[in-house]
Amino acid sequence: MSENMLLETGLRGHPVGYCNTSFVDPQQGLHYKGYPIDKLSDKNPEEVIYLLLHGELPNSNQLNAFRRNLSSKMNLNNEIHDKIKHFPQNLDPMDKLLMGIISAGAYCKTGDWNEDALALIAVIPEVVASIYCQSEGISFKNPDSNLGYMENFLHMIGKDNNEDAIYFMKVFNILHMDHGGGNLSTFVGKAIASGHADIFQSICGSMAALAGPLHGKANRECFHFINKTAEKIKNVDDEEEVYQYVKSLFEKGEKVYGFGHAVLRVEDPRATIQYEIGEKYAMKDEYFRLAKQLRKAGTRFLSQIEKISNPYPNVDAVSGTLLNFFDIMDERYYTTLFAMSRCVGIAIQIIYERTIAKNGKGTPIIRPKYIYNGPKQN
Repeated sequence: MSENMLLETGLRGHPVGYCNTSFVDPQQGLHYKGYPIDKLSDKNPEEVIYLLLHGELPNSNQLNAFRRNLSSKMNLNNEIHDKIKHFPQNLDPMDKLLMGIISAGAYCKTGDWNEDALALIAVIPEVVASIYCQSEGISFKNPDSNLGYMENFLHMIGKDNNEDAIYFMKVFNILHMDHGGGNLSTFVGKAIASGHADIFQSICGSMAALAGPLHGKANRECFHFINKTAEKIKNVDDEEEVYQYVKSLFEKGEKVYGFGHAVLRVEDPRATIQYEIGEKYAMKDEYFRLAKQLRKAGTRFLSQIEKISNPYPNVDAVSGTLLNFFDIMDERYYTTLFAMSRCVGIAIQIIYERTIAKNGKGTPIIRPKYIYNGPKQN
């Protein structure tokens, strides 16, 4: 094997640091502070944010105090909303999010890592809500400090009249908050912060990393796949027809979206949780029924391919389908919903690397070695 092939692996599997918020077990899936994700998905997002920050779930007094602290930081400066209103209408929502985060930092940051991380976590739903309302040409509703974290988000975009949608959005938010320390967006955010860029600059960089189709846009790609498949399939409830369609795609060298995972060797528990929600609420929805058949037919076919180490659905396999069913947002904004959640875990991991790691000194600036392999001159 050539030296290039040994090194040019995207650092996959190379330990480079510690993560004190979450880990992914190949057989048991994602854990937050030692709790498996399925034990947390029915809690309120504020409880899980507190857990990631403090290492334990809050009691009622701690939760109420934390909610008050979070809600006290929720109001964005009106000038930020004005800036968002003047973003080009046709700009991708993730591009708007990058500019919105930097704009928020101009008014929110104090220079204290902990305070700035909490401020960012508090305002990121408002930034996303403002972008959505600007893009859709609808009125933005000011945040209500009496509402919960995700209830407030849906209130701001005028979609707080559906209790089932609120429930799903809370689950979606929790499932996407963190995912170990080595995924692209988290690593990029921590690398930027290692140069002592502030939390808003660092999160802006991490969200640029999340914007690509191999990372944060995967939920959109999976929903597109469901759409395209529904057009080709005569009966979405026929597992054998779906199986043959998956087989034909693979034989033509085309992608089967929503399957596989770099670490897991079982179905992603985050996908399992969402399938269970779909079976409770969305069995009349054609797209969800197709996703359910793909779960069975896709896994059955891919399990026969020797080189595939994980033939099971991942978190993106059905998330876009359920967002569509609950009419939370148009698919163009699905990545911003993922981003809104993931900002929480990345910000908290940055707190660790800047204020706790190496006995409080913080990790050094990221500086990997690259080996020159260009032409040599006499």
